[in-house]
Amino acid sequence: MKNKAEAVIIGGGISGCSIAYNLAKKGLKDIVVLEKNYICSGSTGRCGAGVRMQWGTEMNCKIAKKSIEFYENANEILEYERDVEFKQKGYLLVAATDHEVDQFKKNIEVQHSCGIPSRMLTLKEAREIVPYLNTDVLKGAAFCPRDGFLNPFHTTDAFYRAAKRLGVEFNTYTEATGIKIEKGRVTGVETNKGFISTNIVVNAANAYGKSICDMVGLDVPIYSERHQILVSEPVEPMQDPMVMAFGLNFYIQQSPEGTFIMGRGDENEPRDLRVTSSWHFLEEMAKTIEMVLPPIAKLRVIRQWAGLYNMTPDKQPIYDEAEDVKGFYFALGFSGHGFMFGPITGIAMSEMILKENPTIDVSMLNLNRFKTGKLLMEPSVV
Repeated sequence: MKNKAEAVIIGGGISGCSIAYNLAKKGLKDIVVLEKNYICSGSTGRCGAGVRMQWGTEMNCKIAKKSIEFYENANEILEYERDVEFKQKGYLLVAATDHEVDQFKKNIEVQHSCGIPSRMLTLKEAREIVPYLNTDVLKGAAFCPRDGFLNPFHTTDAFYRAAKRLGVEFNTYTEATGIKIEKGRVTGVETNKGFISTNIVVNAANAYGKSICDMVGLDVPIYSERHQILVSEPVEPMQDPMVMAFGLNFYIQQSPEGTFIMGRGDENEPRDLRVTSSWHFLEEMAKTIEMVLPPIAKLRVIRQWAGLYNMTPDKQPIYDEAEDVKGFYFALGFSGHGFMFGPITGIAMSEMILKENPTIDVSMLNLNRFKTGKLLMEPSVV
């Protein structure tokens, strides 16, 4: 492991690997990534892997659109010999109340202003896309054909390999245990394998990001909570798009292998780092699917796991440099959409660190917004 670096990135998920790749691509030398486990072992490797442009705030729409444009060409851009397996079969969003339908219409106005090809659907049109959808419990739907899902392991691996080719050093099973500060500036990182001298530290540790911020005395209003996923037995292809509902609180997609991957949130989850599975989730997930997509409820469950969302009060990420600790940057609080935003996270953070003109102006996603109250509430999160 190097004992000196131009930049140290903490976290080996999609965000950390994307930031490392973009910094190296822009010419920064001696970049070190620290991952306390193995690459893609955290939230990225446990996510549902869907990516969508259908958001309710202009900022999230812009970030998602740019990220999906990257993912559409990721194999070529990252010179990946395997395949990130991007399947653009769309997202079918379904609404169970008139209020949700109104919100969809508002969202689509924002999406159209960003050039996103989403549209409202009648329930009949929704059933043409997913014939077994129980529209008796629904009021409306929206659809975007460019949404889809990827293989999160291959996608992270593509960034990882591209970064390594550019000279980035990855240290797995290497935990950051402290950050040294002198005169209000970062001077190094202490790890379980030794000290690295550096003037740039990027906190991309997602669920564990708050503990990294604590090392420099930075109070960031983020917390982690468990989100769980079920996987069914494989069956013949029967569903193209991801089906998602915010009010009914679920998402479900069929993988290329034929299994159904489904998840839901729970506002009563404790704010901690547990990644155990629960019977309660299994029961509630089954009830919801039986109501909305009855044939799928007959499938056997073969696997269940949990991952962590790193949440902010407005359910939008934080991209910033600490005001009182120069050289300490952070990309945190993605609230369940860190994988979706992976490409732009790398671009935005590298531009911020290198003082370049931004591809997308993410300055409103600064830490100070939580003090001033200038929050950008995102209405479309499961």
